[in-house]
Amino acid sequence: MDIFQHINHARMVTLLEEARIPWLFTEDRPTARLGQGCVLADLRVQYKGQLRHEDSPLDVSMWVSQLRAVDFTVSYEVRAAGTDPQSRPAVVASTQLAAFDIDTQRLRRLTTPERDYLAQWLD
Repeated sequence: MDIFQHINHARMVTLLEEARIPWLFTEDRPTARLGQGCVLADLRVQYKGQLRHEDSPLDVSMWVSQLRAVDFTVSYEVRAAGTDPQSRPAVVASTQLAAFDIDTQRLRRLTTPERDYLAQWLD
């Protein structure tokens, strides 16, 4: 929480990352390889309402809003714990992530299993 008594921007970006990691990068996911080579190409965060420490744990909804050959965009809605999922989110965000080959230092194409997994979450 910052001096204005709400969750500050840097912490919100970290919370989005903490929600994304188990969804995409754990060993049992077809996208696990992205955990070893994935770069953040774009980040957008819009604050629609205030979130305070007492609103925790936060509910973070995620889906894939764009899927291309080398990158994809994850969209987020963040609400206070227990808030109706149909209510207006306090935070709306998106991250564009690109598959990256560490050895060659270049973007790489998403594999078919990665694309198929991500396509399940397209909205």
